[in-house]
Amino acid sequence: MVKHIEENPNFIWPEARKNEMINNFIKPGLQDLCVSRTSFDWGVPVSFDDKHVVYVWIDALSNYITALGYNPDGQSGDLYKKYWPADVHIIGKDIVRFHTIYWPIILMALGEELPKQVYGHPWLLQGKDKMSKSRGNVIYAEDLVKYFGLDPVRYYLLKEMPFAQDGNMTYEHMIGKINSDLANNLGNLVNRTITMVDKYFGGVVAEPDVKDAIDDELINLALETSGRVEEKMNEYRVAEALEEVIALLKRSNKYIDETQPWILAKDETGKARLATVLYNLLESIRIASVLLLPFIPDTAVEIQRQLNASKTDWESIQSFNGTVAGNKVNDAKPLFARIDEAKKLAEINAALEAEAPVEQPKIDEKVESKKEQAKKEETSVSDGFITIDDFAKVQLKVAKVLECEKVEKSDKLLKLQLEVGEEKRQVVSGIAKTYKPEDLIGKYVVLVANLKPVKLRGIESNGMILAAVDDNTLTLITPMSEIKSGADVS
Repeated sequence: MVKHIEENPNFIWPEARKNEMINNFIKPGLQDLCVSRTSFDWGVPVSFDDKHVVYVWIDALSNYITALGYNPDGQSGDLYKKYWPADVHIIGKDIVRFHTIYWPIILMALGEELPKQVYGHPWLLQGKDKMSKSRGNVIYAEDLVKYFGLDPVRYYLLKEMPFAQDGNMTYEHMIGKINSDLANNLGNLVNRTITMVDKYFGGVVAEPDVKDAIDDELINLALETSGRVEEKMNEYRVAEALEEVIALLKRSNKYIDETQPWILAKDETGKARLATVLYNLLESIRIASVLLLPFIPDTAVEIQRQLNASKTDWESIQSFNGTVAGNKVNDAKPLFARIDEAKKLAEINAALEAEAPVEQPKIDEKVESKKEQAKKEETSVSDGFITIDDFAKVQLKVAKVLECEKVEKSDKLLKLQLEVGEEKRQVVSGIAKTYKPEDLIGKYVVLVANLKPVKLRGIESNGMILAAVDDNTLTLITPMSEIKSGADVS
């Protein structure tokens, strides 16, 4: 496995994911993986023991090849021969280990080729939290489309997911991006340009005969943008690719301010120069529409319809002459309306409240008044009890100690680097009088994972390790049997 990674440096991508796999799993030494489970009964049963079912990351991974018609006896189907090995597995960063360690080992054991690359993409967070049904903070795509439209949602999700870091999504941020990037930079540019062509030339694209040095910056950027977008996309840097197109749109808007077409239109002597300015704008927009086609296809097609563009293929944007003089543009129609943030948020909140499930009491149950409910809650708190909802707020996770060292100038504190699934956590814990750093490395502990970060002796601590104390004897709470880090404790 190590040899394959060394000989294929882009097998695990991005680089940070590769480093995680090598440093956190492969170098410390791979542990045996149990390929069956007894804690549930759904799944593929083990033929020789009816208490066991096959571990999901064995049968799920094999679907990549069995779905294509893989046959272990060597008579694999045409689809398998055509599509395997896969050019790339695009998967979430939390399952990189399964796809870059377990899966390749399974394929090697079968004597089959490995996928050429595994790209572990980051998460899209809601605020600062990972979206989770159990947390109740999931934002569903169909709801986003209902609130904002399909292309704006496509654009936002692609633009705000960084290459190797988690993206952060809020309704406020989405509204801001739609207004700035789509309504202003794109929509306003297209509308202004086509309106000016219609106003000053009756909608007919005029020949660009009178050029100026100021044109070169826009033209050169338009011609360079396709190469930059292609380069970014080849590395899955989708957000950065979109940023290149936005840069072209911003430069086109600046070009309008620099050339001031409305001033040129006041004098007949400026008409020829005006024709060139508008041609340059139309051509820049045409190029941008071709580049935007994979990202916001409905909008890109509408832009090309308004331009009445006849050349919309990739090859046509390698030169700055695809807009045909003599063609007539179609009527300008707004692509995106600016969103009033306050009104939109109020609309979303109203929809969420209306769709929130309400538990109805049974017919023979007495419906308690709010005062009675409050009194009951007050009594339960005063008695020292908490509800299951209170307990559910605490997130307990199994964590593996990767590194541990004493905190300088402290005889009580240890600084631990923990593996919590695919995540890394630094925790400062007052256990130095009981445990030596070297005794903890490789051990599994229980972590309170959703405590607010604090600083102890100037060192940030992101969580708390559970321990029991009896007559001044401190003992860490650890799983009785080996379990993967990141597992929930409940």
